[in-house]
Amino acid sequence: MSRVVLAGADEDLILRVKQAADGDVAVLPPGRLPSDPARLFEQLVDGELPDVLLVGPHAPAPEVLTLASRLDVQSPGIAVVLMAEPSPQMWQAAMRAGIRDLLDPASDVPEIRAAVERAGQAAAGRRRVLRPPAETERYAGRVITIASPKGGVGKTTVSTNLAIGLTASAPQSTVLVDLDVQFGDCASALGLVPEYTLPDAVRGPASEDTMVLKTFLTQHPSGLYAVCGAESPAAGDTVTGEDVTRLLASLAREFRYVVVDTAPGLSEQTLAALDRASDVVMLTSMDVPGVRGLRKELDVLRELAMIPAGRHVVMNFADPKGGLSVRDVETTIGTGVDVVLPRSKHVPASTNRGVPILASHKRDPMAKEMKRLVARFAATPLMKPGAYRAKHRAAGS
Repeated sequence: MSRVVLAGADEDLILRVKQAADGDVAVLPPGRLPSDPARLFEQLVDGELPDVLLVGPHAPAPEVLTLASRLDVQSPGIAVVLMAEPSPQMWQAAMRAGIRDLLDPASDVPEIRAAVERAGQAAAGRRRVLRPPAETERYAGRVITIASPKGGVGKTTVSTNLAIGLTASAPQSTVLVDLDVQFGDCASALGLVPEYTLPDAVRGPASEDTMVLKTFLTQHPSGLYAVCGAESPAAGDTVTGEDVTRLLASLAREFRYVVVDTAPGLSEQTLAALDRASDVVMLTSMDVPGVRGLRKELDVLRELAMIPAGRHVVMNFADPKGGLSVRDVETTIGTGVDVVLPRSKHVPASTNRGVPILASHKRDPMAKEMKRLVARFAATPLMKPGAYRAKHRAAGS
């Protein structure tokens, strides 16, 4: 029988679901459902991931739909079943969010059992299709582009820390690309003195052979590789959008994670990185100009159909004394905020020392929230080896 996690249920429904699932049910405490799947699974005592997330009628439908749509992207190996009035409108909304089944709240034990079995079978099927490739296979790396309409919002800080965090989970398999072609400073933020820079990586032999390209990368002591920014704005301006497309395609064949730090706005190079991205981290600071700028940039990217399925909105420099709340930001940009990074007194010193905060101040509140962003890529439930029980691995073999 499939393992079930139950949320938004009263005592009567908990009893029915436990009977239907033969007792293999983890019940989440009452309260608001988190929109971030990583936070949802933090509530599981044993840390064991479910086959089926069953949500009862006590959870507000908008929260369930938001969570389900993100699970469908980040953890497609987990099926969601919603217990709500099965109206045509709700069916349509549920299908769009990737919800597997819709049950009447008054459903009896056999009906619940049948729905759980259907959802469990669907989840097992998707896991077989999406099973991580063997280590001997070539990578089709995840290209993660960090973008923002304005400068000064911490793109380089987020990019370097994200890359360091991913390196911890994938040593020698993460590369950071400094795509701020004129004023990139990822090398400084990581304390690196590169022999080769971005223009070298997109020209000559490095552009023709991926093995040669790897010799043009700068290695950080953590095991992270980096394509460092140009030595001067003039040299950086020689890098075209086509150069960027070729470079990212080559790196994605050699690395599991390709993290791209971009310049403010939508330059030719940034658009090329967004076009190649499997994921985009949209970054804003917690101020009115930054939030309005992000809304405009999102509107433009939607019109261009350049927002990938893996879209992550991050708010930096969060400060409760600033006069804006997370809800204000979400209302303005028309979508949810996935990660909130608080303002930290340690970040400036960390940047000046060339030591990312994930390495220098791991207990800092900003570092703890930064780990949540890293977990969206490095610890996605579906892709985490060994997260499912042995019977699941046997089913996929």
